Amino acid sequence: MKVSVIGTGYVGLVAAAGFAEHGNDVVCADIDAEKIARLRRGEIPIFEPGLDTLVARNVEAGRLRFTTDNAEAARHGEAIFLAVGTPSAPDGSANLSYLFEAARDIARHLDHDVVVVDKSTVPVGTAERITRIMAELTTHRVVVASNPEFLKEGTAVDDFLYPDRVVLGTDDPHARDLLGRLYRPFFRQSERIVFMDPRSAEVTKYACNAYLATRVSFINDIANLCDLVGADVEKVRTGMGMDARIGNKFLYPGVGYGGSCFPKDTRALLDTARAHGLSLSLVAAAERINEAQKLLLVRKARQLCGDLGGKTFALWGLAFKPNTDDVREAPALRIARALLTDGAKLRMHDPEAAKNFMAELGPQSGVELFDDMYDAAQGAHALLLVTEWRQYRSPDFDRLKKSLAEPVLLDGRNQWDRAQLEKQGFRYAGIGR
Repeated sequence: MKVSVIGTGYVGLVAAAGFAEHGNDVVCADIDAEKIARLRRGEIPIFEPGLDTLVARNVEAGRLRFTTDNAEAARHGEAIFLAVGTPSAPDGSANLSYLFEAARDIARHLDHDVVVVDKSTVPVGTAERITRIMAELTTHRVVVASNPEFLKEGTAVDDFLYPDRVVLGTDDPHARDLLGRLYRPFFRQSERIVFMDPRSAEVTKYACNAYLATRVSFINDIANLCDLVGADVEKVRTGMGMDARIGNKFLYPGVGYGGSCFPKDTRALLDTARAHGLSLSLVAAAERINEAQKLLLVRKARQLCGDLGGKTFALWGLAFKPNTDDVREAPALRIARALLTDGAKLRMHDPEAAKNFMAELGPQSGVELFDDMYDAAQGAHALLLVTEWRQYRSPDFDRLKKSLAEPVLLDGRNQWDRAQLEKQGFRYAGIGR
């Protein structure tokens, strides 16, 4: 099948390469000429395990190519996927301007009837708005379907190639048939394609992310209670997770969620609810708890270290989660800014996200990046574990103790054994422990 994907960001690039892997003829377009030039040279602009190999294999096979020409993409695809950014506007709503402009550009260049598939995360009713926008600019029949993505950064390639479900929002028989044929090869044993109307598909995406975000905030709130009453949240979550009705997914306490999905999508869902006179109090509480949780390690640092002015702190992990270089709304950003405001100096390490982190943090005095994680800890009055990269799970604690100015560990992901570390002479603080 001939497929076009508009957008070479996280979703678009994974989708384009994934469709090509299944034998489809894919054109991937982006107006960013520099990004397209890099992709043509074989350079992947984001860090996502396995994506570089997947892209290279399909480019070499001739199934995937990149262009800055939306007209080429419009003429090519039987199905055209819109995978452009929908960032948060200042009021929390989704900024759909990039999406609508991409739809207009495609409509102007169509030379055939087409199924346009909204792959971006969008508020309810967006498919209808795109339909109206494109109808004003083309005489060709355009059916707009919703196909929300459910990719997890760090495992996006496997999530796309081996999906647990595919949600397709369309009432049009031709679109159902075409998209069904496109996705059925992804399911070797049992087909898990869920058809529904476009509005329900749009709500499904937001509902999933809001629910998962709520679970994260719930266990973080329970962890904070455990700190106050002397309980261990790790034992609590284990007991909870053994209940089949609850399960253990997204019940890991920490310093809050970040990234490109949960913060943006919860805010957009709240904005949609407010527009219809509904408060969605549970989702609002999850967002409020999360913002407070991002500063928990700073509060613990103040408790253990006193006045932070003039002291040095090491941060391990700057990305919002492991196996990505994405720092959007990363807890480490809030933590770093708060420590700097308190007059502290920072020594930081991350395997992949350091460059993006510094670009987001902006020029700051008293901030140093290190290629070696132990070098980052040298002379620090405390080490803050912010992101649970695997290489941080079992460090050489004897070496670490010699590197630190003070043997203080603030474990923002409950990765380490408190009892063992206290035997080794560390002062340890985790989350709800």
